[in-house]
Amino acid sequence: MDFFANFVNILWWSLWFAIWISFIFLVIRFVIDVFRDSELSVVGKIGWTLLLVILPVIGALIYIFARGKGMAERDLADYQRARDAQVEYTKGLMAEAGGAAEIKAAKELLDAGTITPAEFEALKKKALAAG
Repeated sequence: MDFFANFVNILWWSLWFAIWISFIFLVIRFVIDVFRDSELSVVGKIGWTLLLVILPVIGALIYIFARGKGMAERDLADYQRARDAQVEYTKGLMAEAGGAAEIKAAKELLDAGTITPAEFEALKKKALAAG
């Protein structure tokens, strides 16, 4: 019986430890969001930061209700900017390798016997002209 009580006690403390660590990360996330908001004044940033540091539980609840929607919108805008940057980067890579990729694909078709050497040369010229 003593082993079971100790095991339950360890589980209980592990649960509370995980909750506290999660809460600390949540408060840090809110503070980062405060400084990320370009529309918030310096006084507002100082006020929110002090509230979140001095009274973290109440401050976090107030912050989620007062600024949760704006935080989600800022997250969405950041993700959209990152996605747009990735798309532009990928387009740049495809443009750089575009002609070479078309020539390689045409060479594979030629080697497989799908196209004739004349068709390969025409595809090669077309790819080189586009690049």
